[in-house]
Amino acid sequence: MRKFFIPNLIMALFLAGLLVSAIPASAFGASIKDDFTIAWKQFHALSKNKKKSQYRAEWEKVGKKFRNVFKRSTRGTYAPKSLYYLGRTYEELGNRSGMKKDFRTAVDYYGRMISNFPSHQWTDDSIYRRAEIRLRKLHEKDLAYSDYLTIVHRYAKSDMYSKARKRLDSMDRKSASGKTKHKKPSGTIVPAKKASRKSSTSSSNRSKLLSVRYTSSETYTRVVLDLDEEVRYRYQILNPNQSVNRPHRLYIDLENTVLGNGVHKATHVADGILKDIRSAQRDPRTTRVVLDFNAMQDYKIFPLENPFRLVIDVQAPEEGKVVDNKSPVRHSSPKKSRPQKYTPPANSKKMAGELLEQLGLTFKTIMLDPGHGGKDPGASANGLKEKDINLRFAKILAAKLKKSGFTVMYTRSTDKFIPLEERTAMANIKKADMFISIHCNAHRSSKINGIETYTLNLARNRNAVRVAARENAVSAKRISDLQVILTDLMLNSKMKESKDLAKSIHSGSLKNIRRKWSVKDQGVREAPFYVLMGAKMPSVLIELGYLTNRTEAKRLKTDRYLSYIADGIVKGVLDYKKQIERYASL
Repeated sequence: MRKFFIPNLIMALFLAGLLVSAIPASAFGASIKDDFTIAWKQFHALSKNKKKSQYRAEWEKVGKKFRNVFKRSTRGTYAPKSLYYLGRTYEELGNRSGMKKDFRTAVDYYGRMISNFPSHQWTDDSIYRRAEIRLRKLHEKDLAYSDYLTIVHRYAKSDMYSKARKRLDSMDRKSASGKTKHKKPSGTIVPAKKASRKSSTSSSNRSKLLSVRYTSSETYTRVVLDLDEEVRYRYQILNPNQSVNRPHRLYIDLENTVLGNGVHKATHVADGILKDIRSAQRDPRTTRVVLDFNAMQDYKIFPLENPFRLVIDVQAPEEGKVVDNKSPVRHSSPKKSRPQKYTPPANSKKMAGELLEQLGLTFKTIMLDPGHGGKDPGASANGLKEKDINLRFAKILAAKLKKSGFTVMYTRSTDKFIPLEERTAMANIKKADMFISIHCNAHRSSKINGIETYTLNLARNRNAVRVAARENAVSAKRISDLQVILTDLMLNSKMKESKDLAKSIHSGSLKNIRRKWSVKDQGVREAPFYVLMGAKMPSVLIELGYLTNRTEAKRLKTDRYLSYIADGIVKGVLDYKKQIERYASL
């Protein structure tokens, strides 16, 4: 027997080798890079094939390949590229089908690339392509303008800058007479309107920095500069430099401003990513605030009014997540590499759950924000104060959400005043998965009634401007100025997710209330609310009804009516959660 063993073994190994060679490499799992290369080549080949490119199924095959690459590594080198090409795929499909749903899918994928990879080399292309679709295919001029403005403001050195600038100039020239023209930023200067009393050089005629407030965590910081009036300001980012012991640094120069007595010149912050705060009189006319950070991935600076303050939001990469990798030249063909063994996930359900978490689309924790409070009563009519109704409803809603398995937090659980900018900061710090701001409405006409739900965006009609002005405690005229500020903030906010959530919540609450009462549907609307600015999660503002309408005020007094609204909102939240889970499992 021994003499037959070696020849038989050799023959067995030979046959095994033949069998293995017959199995395609993909069975062992090609590398992510190889899979992306295949998808990339198929996309460009299909784009040039006049016959095949007319068939939806061909584009969907390519889209599936890019989607699979993204799912395999949602924070890896090829994740942003896959999202970008998913946008390109559905844009090309839309160009052939003429269907808005294809263009909206393209906009969605570009948006996901932009929000998840704001510093990537292809992000400016994604913003520009999204803008072109919004302008030419979806006729959403305001949103397109916002995208072009973002490129000019935040990507001044990109190859898309000149194209975006031309679009802005063209759109401004075409602005209808009598309408407020869009404003364009100049470099890194972010000016507020000129204050009225700035001609004198005496300190009595200068603005004053009153205080510097902050909240910070390991991944997010919000700093607020309180001033006694509106000022012009400049800011600049300095990258870290170990040779001079400099961390990530952001400084803000406040023009024609002096330090107030209550401002600490130096504060060491032993909490979160914020390291140090320094305030100094740089020269007789300029106050400089310097912020040092342990880490930084993205930032936003925007002014709020009544009283005037500057809000600085800084985001750091989450622990364990990879910051955007610098990529090779944008449209160069990827090089081949040797296949690497890939073991697929045990089941698609687990993979979907991981994908939800990596995209920041999990829903475990909900932050409820009862509007107003303390010294700010909100609307008052028919013997009711808005702040009281808001808080009572929040507690009813919280109990029902907890029964459905959610963790609930409050911005306030007592009759306490909290500045608007601190409310979303709380949600960001606590890493809430959803933010719901609760309000009651008011109108000069007692006949107006109904429920409405808002998301953060440009105001589209007079009523949205009116509501935003009331909730922001500013004049309606100032809302038009706020719209310009909002264009930059909209880049990374979860606009689509918020809009989908608002639709689901609004539909659920309306259906449930109408089981017992007749109520007017005021719709899902958009407006620039301070309280929603800078939120890193899907965020909505709900108006429960009009206190100025006697019938509605009478209903809002009762827990029974509020309970019906709450049940509908819970149904809407659960429906939206299911919708997101279905999307991730595709």
